[in-house]
Amino acid sequence: MTPTGCKSAVIALGGNAITQPEIEDTIANQFSNTRQSLDGIVDLARAGYKLAISHGNGPQVGNAILRVELARGKAPILPLGICVADTGGGMGYMIQQSLQNRLKREGINRSVVTIISQVIVDKDDPQIASPSKFIGQFYTGEEAKRFSRERKWVMKPDANRGWRRVVPSPQPLSVVESETIRLLVESGAIVIAVGGGGIPVYLDERGNYEGLDAVIDKDLASAVLARDIASEILIMLTSIDKVAVNFGKETERPLDRLTLAEAKKLYAEGHFPPGSMGPKITAAIQFIENGGKEVVVTSIQNAGRALDGNVGTRIIPD
Repeated sequence: MTPTGCKSAVIALGGNAITQPEIEDTIANQFSNTRQSLDGIVDLARAGYKLAISHGNGPQVGNAILRVELARGKAPILPLGICVADTGGGMGYMIQQSLQNRLKREGINRSVVTIISQVIVDKDDPQIASPSKFIGQFYTGEEAKRFSRERKWVMKPDANRGWRRVVPSPQPLSVVESETIRLLVESGAIVIAVGGGGIPVYLDERGNYEGLDAVIDKDLASAVLARDIASEILIMLTSIDKVAVNFGKETERPLDRLTLAEAKKLYAEGHFPPGSMGPKITAAIQFIENGGKEVVVTSIQNAGRALDGNVGTRIIPD
């Protein structure tokens, strides 16, 4: 168990931690990729950090939806919220078992647990009425028209590759199970939570939780989790070593350190597009504004050195 007074961190694993584009997306390969992504987490566990881990589920929930479609007419249709819960459980199991085995092998006495997490959203969030998050596979224009009519799906063209279903991606407000997660983290357990951004729910007129067909951005949910459990540090692991302005251009400039004000200024100037670094910078800004002490954005390969000040991009209060 961790000694009293150790710092706490939420680590957000990017989708490439478990599914890599150039490798066939089998379960065996997902386990292999997961095991290879644990070095930094193990280093932080060894150092005594109190840890919660979140993860993306983009490819996995897409595959889950494909299975639902292939089984249409043969098995009951599963709503999107159940698919998010299923992938959260399955991927949590992969991370949990892989981390348990690694910690045991290295003689680190830390328990690991997965919590299927519900995340509260506003049922009147503008995204509910104007969905924009692409999910699932590509369809032809004729299929898109038919599915819009028969299944009431909202369909939009995606980068000239065909038509895809879009669903709402509302802002996360709070994590239902945050108090349980906080108590476990404080006890020294490593908790895997808000997998895939968590299962979106809202409060009905009687104050009961009710699910809806939507997905929540994993980084934004991670920032809310970090706030709710009073974590000091948010680490977002992705495919790049550092955040950069003018990314992909000749004038690209990696960033070592940003204050909150600098991050907000660069975001307002359009340096961090919604489809790439935007959600991470938004999550960083929200976390720092809500009392967080430090955000680090770096690659999975650099995770073990994420807090030594020599790798990644650090975002701190003004």
